[in-house]
Amino acid sequence: MDLLSFLNFYLVPGIVLGSIYALGAIGITLVFGVLRFAHLAHGDMATMGAFLVLALVAGTGMNPWLALPFAMIATAGIAVGLHWLFYEHLRRRSAILTVIASLGVALMLRAIVQVVWGVDSLTYVGGIVRPESYFGIRIKDREFWTLAATVVLVVALMLFLGYTRWGKAMRAMSDNPDLAQLSGIDTRLTTILTWTIIGLLGAAAGFFLGINTELKSLMGWYMLLPMFAAAILGGVGRVEGAVLGGMIIGIAEECSVIFLPSEYKSALAFAVLLIMLALRPTGLLRGKVL
Repeated sequence: MDLLSFLNFYLVPGIVLGSIYALGAIGITLVFGVLRFAHLAHGDMATMGAFLVLALVAGTGMNPWLALPFAMIATAGIAVGLHWLFYEHLRRRSAILTVIASLGVALMLRAIVQVVWGVDSLTYVGGIVRPESYFGIRIKDREFWTLAATVVLVVALMLFLGYTRWGKAMRAMSDNPDLAQLSGIDTRLTTILTWTIIGLLGAAAGFFLGINTELKSLMGWYMLLPMFAAAILGGVGRVEGAVLGGMIIGIAEECSVIFLPSEYKSALAFAVLLIMLALRPTGLLRGKVL
């Protein structure tokens, strides 16, 4: 195998997949960092966002990329609604109760998608998309825009967390929620803001996965394990760790088919998850212990 073949068939797809995992992992790490529980419904929330884009495309004829911001806003509203309906009253209870509730929410969201859109595979746009060649590296337009949009979203989030009042409030609540409340931070409003960001990024991750592959009602469930593996690998509670972990998992999955059958790609994420939990539970960037 020559270098260009490796880049075109393994590394570039791995980076694209890694960017999708990174966005999903950021949502997972925000939930655990700020709200202190593992959100098992995150993948199905991403699926809901992807199918909302499809609904806009089918209903209005919009370009999928133009429909994405509206679907992101709608998914953010759904995330906040789920918090009010299912998670808020469990906030002072054991975290395991909230985790189990999130599993029930995941099943509910998946059932809604299957009832409304069915269980068959769907696409945003039909036809074959041919890649463009840049110095021998072949990349499709949708892959380029996926990477560009991921960079914009991650940079915007990092700037928000680092330089805005509410971003600093989220970081303070992540470090010590009781102390943050005693310091005058409105923890309820900060929680709602956190769920809004989680919904926005989840919808984007689901859309990017759907436009680069195909839409399936179970696609969010299948990407849940790699997203958790990415969050734990980078360090739970660290946004930059989620990005690093997502890239490593995505590239490792795509490169694994060189040595292993493609059916074992998900097993690789599971193996990385177990190894990291056993050897370094805080992750590469020393996040929180899940």
